[in-house]
Amino acid sequence: MDAALVCGLIMLVLITILLIIGTPISISIGFASTMAMLAILPVGKAVLMSSQKMFAGTNSFSLLAIPFFILAGIIMNNGGIARRLVNCAQLLAGRLPGSMAQTNIVANMLFGAISGSGAAAAAAIGGIMGPLEEEEGYDKSYYAAVNVASAPTGMMIPPSNTLIVYSTVAGTVSISALFMAGYIPGILWGLGNMVVAGIMATRLGYKGKTKIPFKQGLKVFLDAIPSLLLIFIVIGGILNGVFTPTEGSAIAVVYAAVLSMIYKSIKLKDVPRILLEAANMTSIIIFMIGISTIMSYVMAYTGIPTIIADALLGITTNKYLILMIMNVFLLILGTFMDPTPAILIFTPIFLPIVQSFGMSPIHFGLMMTFNLCIGAITPPVGTVLFTGCRVANTNIETVVGKLIPFFAVTILVLLLVTYIPALTLTIPAWFGLI
Repeated sequence: MDAALVCGLIMLVLITILLIIGTPISISIGFASTMAMLAILPVGKAVLMSSQKMFAGTNSFSLLAIPFFILAGIIMNNGGIARRLVNCAQLLAGRLPGSMAQTNIVANMLFGAISGSGAAAAAAIGGIMGPLEEEEGYDKSYYAAVNVASAPTGMMIPPSNTLIVYSTVAGTVSISALFMAGYIPGILWGLGNMVVAGIMATRLGYKGKTKIPFKQGLKVFLDAIPSLLLIFIVIGGILNGVFTPTEGSAIAVVYAAVLSMIYKSIKLKDVPRILLEAANMTSIIIFMIGISTIMSYVMAYTGIPTIIADALLGITTNKYLILMIMNVFLLILGTFMDPTPAILIFTPIFLPIVQSFGMSPIHFGLMMTFNLCIGAITPPVGTVLFTGCRVANTNIETVVGKLIPFFAVTILVLLLVTYIPALTLTIPAWFGLI
């Protein structure tokens, strides 16, 4: 039997069985990949190659940005920065129908533009906005759905940990170019959610706030400037070549820490807890990256990506139809797999296919990330969905019903991102990154 078929069946069957019995996805992928490797290599060489590939997969300077951006997000959540971003968001969106929900969406976009994590945004902004919306008489399932639907914007608006992972797997793709490419898709996602939230708010009778007095608005804006400056310092420094994305992530940590000390919102006793939380979140991602490199090696060694590519191109050579098939596949995949392992496993399979008909790897990276971000708010494994429901103290069933209109508009934006390359490539081209 062909080695590719044997290894493919071993990985597919073992991963499926292990996930069904509740084994963590990282362990499932690692065990299945090692068993597949044993089918094609001697035991000694298989063990040696597994350990080498795990080390090589995580031995990347670019990946150092992930723990720093995670730490920066946690510091902001604990340091009073998130609260100031919420106040600024209320200033921008407070007069729209369903003002508190609109504020939640804008705040998620602002927080995501600093932390790069959808789950962190859902927890931080949801934790602040939930009680405020409840006081205003908002339905719990409505405001939880709004928070969940808009939180993943931070996974595309830079800095994005997901795009950093994609850049590492794709090889020669610039992180700076990916960061710039994420702005329009992320903002379109947020604006689409604001339209849906406004229509639903009008039907439910949630009105906008009265006009905020100029002096009060000016005070809120000035109070938020130090927090907003972090976006311009980090992204501006990366674009102007002052520092790399990894160095920018370290600067984000220092800036957030200094700002939190100025606000006197973090005490010395909080530091070990914050560092431990960041270490826990980082270890999950980095371990997943290391484990997935074993599977990537097995697939490359046996030629599985080429076989899949030939099979897909055997169905059709129409690039638009191929992209639609990929979208459907990634949307389904995202419902039961987190973005990080999905990117690590399927980028080597799909990227050569889209490059064969001239699609930019930057454009594809945003298309793939957008798909998997939708999966993050979709049951049964959506991490952002579970986080948002837990913060709102409500059950998933009621929230999913309210999420359906948000899914519809988000998938519409996904189709625009897929078939209009200018939405992802214009800004990187402006800055000379492509």
